[in-house]
Amino acid sequence: MAPSSNRRSGSSRRAQYTTFIGYLVGGAGAVVGATFLIVSIFNPGFMSTLQGVSSDVVAPASRAAAEGKAESADFLEAISGYLDAGRQNAELKREIEQAKVRLVEADGIAEENARLKALLGLMANEPKPVIAARLIGSSSASTRRFATLGAGAREGVAVGMPVRSPRGLVGRVLSVSDSTARVLLITDTESLVPVRRANDGIPAFAQGRGDGTLQIRLINLGINPLKRGDTFVTSGSGGLYRPNTPIAIVGTVTNDGAIAYVLSNPASNDYVVVERMWATNSSSGQAAGEEQGAEAQAPAL
Repeated sequence: MAPSSNRRSGSSRRAQYTTFIGYLVGGAGAVVGATFLIVSIFNPGFMSTLQGVSSDVVAPASRAAAEGKAESADFLEAISGYLDAGRQNAELKREIEQAKVRLVEADGIAEENARLKALLGLMANEPKPVIAARLIGSSSASTRRFATLGAGAREGVAVGMPVRSPRGLVGRVLSVSDSTARVLLITDTESLVPVRRANDGIPAFAQGRGDGTLQIRLINLGINPLKRGDTFVTSGSGGLYRPNTPIAIVGTVTNDGAIAYVLSNPASNDYVVVERMWATNSSSGQAAGEEQGAEAQAPAL
């Protein structure tokens, strides 16, 4: 006999059980809700106690959430503070570098002002120079030692004129053009300057060695009286360089003299003074004195 077509399968029966349980749970929930409603109406204190119990149950979780939120805020603030500190540190470094540059520029300006003041003092206290000019170049790579002066024949510069700075003798004019002049530095091997020791006048010659130093050669040979630290000045012999111009200081004593360091290094002197040759200055002063004496005696004649 064939099975009835109205017979339900197992899956339909499970669906019926599920629906029944849903209705049962919904009904139970409704009954519990109605019970709580009736209790809250007739006994409000019971509900307050229940709310307190529920609050106690969820308090640990709420506290953990609050602490996590506070720690997250502190972490974000720490990161923000770190980034701000890095930015401020970079700004401070840039400001420090800029301050260092300004300080170096200020030191350079102060040093140049000091050199110019010394040059002005030299021009005021010594015989009137031909001109004050700037050294605009030098031969640092050559075996010879020359410098280029930013003044020439138009400013009255002539061959043979001494060139000096506030620190001492630099050299002499070797050749002249209209606007520039070539200076033979005292450190050149062809330069020979009559000098004397400043404290007792021992005569010698200072010859350039081509390496920035001078060879001091004594005129009177014998026991070498020189010692380290002795200062030499021009003696005025030969009539080219004015006497008592500082030139060098002894660094190493040799058998026949010494090796001395130049006091006026051209590399450290931007501005120099061009002077007339000492013999010319002396003869001019003597001629001026004779003219003044003749004028003084004229009324008596």
